[in-house]
Amino acid sequence: MSKITDGDGPTIKVGVIGATGTVGQRFITLLANHPWFTIHALGASARSAGKPYSKAANWKQTTPISTIVRDTIVHECKPVHFKDCAIVFSGLDADVAEAAFRAADLAVFSNAKNYRRDPHVPLVVPLVNPSHLAMIPHQRSLHVPPLKKGFILTNANCSTTGLVVPLRALEKSFGPIEACIVTTLQAISGAGYPGVPSLDIVDNVVPYIAGEEEKMEWETLKILGNVIEGDDGSKVFDMHAIHPLRVSASCTRVPVIDGHTMTVSVRFARGPPPSPQQVREALAAYTTDAPVCPSTPVHAIFVHEESDRPQPRLDRYYQDGAGVSVGRVRQCPVLDIKFVVLANNVSIGAATSSIMNAELAVIKGIIQH
Repeated sequence: MSKITDGDGPTIKVGVIGATGTVGQRFITLLANHPWFTIHALGASARSAGKPYSKAANWKQTTPISTIVRDTIVHECKPVHFKDCAIVFSGLDADVAEAAFRAADLAVFSNAKNYRRDPHVPLVVPLVNPSHLAMIPHQRSLHVPPLKKGFILTNANCSTTGLVVPLRALEKSFGPIEACIVTTLQAISGAGYPGVPSLDIVDNVVPYIAGEEEKMEWETLKILGNVIEGDDGSKVFDMHAIHPLRVSASCTRVPVIDGHTMTVSVRFARGPPPSPQQVREALAAYTTDAPVCPSTPVHAIFVHEESDRPQPRLDRYYQDGAGVSVGRVRQCPVLDIKFVVLANNVSIGAATSSIMNAELAVIKGIIQH
């Protein structure tokens, strides 16, 4: 296997499927100047296949289309066009396509929801549970025939991602959390393009996002739980079962472009609970167990001391949106502690997480190149 460094040396060929969509465009923006990964192939619908990327994509990013991909011909999302790629990033909402890429022995890093509930697919927030990559060899062994290189790994729902980072930090310092109540104020970009109709969102708050609350309540358990050995000796996710955690989520859509804000209250399983100052210090000191990667933020969690922060417009692109911001840490009269979280839903809540997961897989030797 070739050695990857931050400077000179070989790079890894990657592909993007669903390349013309909102998530695919974000992947391309982040990968265009990546020190390890080189975009080698792009895939989209049959309608886009055969066109140069600049003609196929309705580009909606704030930076111009990179010259690296501008004239690249888009293919259909079929594994044959990606056979030279060591990694395929997926923004597709189509489980059949992702399964076909895995069956072709390709490593798929997915931003889509299709396999998050699969009992053999890791659901990884890179700042929280990189240890769950240990499920990949087991996933490969279950395929018929067994795979040598292929697998699927997913990142979490955008709102779940912002929640679990501070929850992990608190559990690491103060032990298990037994209850969490979270209310989200989610940006319209989370709905993709063209998104929420203007007459629904301007001068309004929509108090319902289909499936979002269930995702947060379930995904949090898988992410914060452990990978353990089952009765038959195989690896399984324990879903935080050793210390049961109840999560109650209420999800709303608000007229903000990027950046999901959340109000969070938690109760710890052990008493007495920590003070707000102890919580601030634990959040600020939190570091992930993962090795440092090119996309890793300096601060997994940035703690604001100001009483009116974090705010989406001011704080969403701090550290290129790769970390999480927390503020207003205080005692909760109902549970123990409450605080406000901000996470950039189009960065750490989407493509940035997938790219960081791929970087971790390279460092751990899971990606052969």
